[in-house]
Amino acid sequence: MEDESLAGRAFSEVYRVQGRSDLHDFILHAVEASGGRVLYASDPGRAPVYLGVQLDSDERIGMLIYPFRVKKVKTKGRPDDEVRGQLRYGSEESWEREHPVGRDVAGVDVTMILGIDISDGVILGLDANLWDPLPMGISFYAKDAEIEQARRSGWHVWEKVNRGGTKRSEARSPTNFETVVAFAPDRLIDYARLERRATSLRLDPPLRFAAATAMADRVLPDEPQRRHVLEEQFALTSEQILDIIGGRNRLSVAVRGGVAEYHLEQELTGAPGIASVERLDVDAMHDFDVTLDDGTFLRVECKNASPKTSAGGAFKVEVQKTRASKGDPASRFYAADGFDVVAACLFSPTGRWKFRFGRTADMVRHKDFPDRLAPIQTITDDWTGGLPALRR
Repeated sequence: MEDESLAGRAFSEVYRVQGRSDLHDFILHAVEASGGRVLYASDPGRAPVYLGVQLDSDERIGMLIYPFRVKKVKTKGRPDDEVRGQLRYGSEESWEREHPVGRDVAGVDVTMILGIDISDGVILGLDANLWDPLPMGISFYAKDAEIEQARRSGWHVWEKVNRGGTKRSEARSPTNFETVVAFAPDRLIDYARLERRATSLRLDPPLRFAAATAMADRVLPDEPQRRHVLEEQFALTSEQILDIIGGRNRLSVAVRGGVAEYHLEQELTGAPGIASVERLDVDAMHDFDVTLDDGTFLRVECKNASPKTSAGGAFKVEVQKTRASKGDPASRFYAADGFDVVAACLFSPTGRWKFRFGRTADMVRHKDFPDRLAPIQTITDDWTGGLPALRR
């Protein structure tokens, strides 16, 4: 490591590297393959690599790339069906201290941590938010099947279990999952845009997964993204809006409920056995009207499962309103016939936008109000992973 500038800019650390000119060349060719033109490239003997890239639309992107080699290596105690990358810059003695990832304080340049598998022609994108600081000296792995899927499709997204290790006692991600994107060289600029958005919005792994998956079959247009209508109305940036939401518990809870409804609608729409889905946005009404392919009509209420499980390890979901009407304590609790199904979103306890479906007719009633549902329901084996399984 040297205390020096890179491309005339000061970053956290710049490392002297050897034997990585092929990675440098691979990145430059990937820029060209993905529709860009390299205006500037830093020295291949230095890491990270800084690139100034221009697109056909005249948009320019600054890329600060930490490239690491990925290859097939037989490792004792590891499965044979995987490739390995190693995070190694600087001397081994330096690996004991922190190695913060370089970032542009102005938010103009995008920082990427990339594993490059030259033999397969695939790039692995690691979450720059989670891998900062860089845990030098450790290895990261990907299954051969994931690499092959990326090689065939050009863009492949999956969730990987994230656990604590020798470099850090706790997992990098609070959900114990991280999102990995593997892609072909001609999608490098698309990945740069994904990383820029994920970094500026501080997307957690599940939201990063959703954003990356949405880009699988869609290349973003060359022109810069327009501001969202809410940014225009509120005269705030998306980051400022998210800061406001994150700093106010009621807002955060409301938004998480809305996000769960969005994911539920995406899961139900077009799913086997489901004929139609209508999302309602009416006070004192359930969230969705769903018709199955046999004509069965179901009123569905979407709720977020509790982050805490029961003593036996079962998931739980709160089924009650925020407050009761004045003078009517029963009004806080849902009528047992108010809707037919509760769709419990398992994001809070699992970190995944998955759902379990339970019939209200089978749920526990309130001990004081027999026509109302108990406020806490255990998600038992009677709950299903798909709505059509509840038809009778």
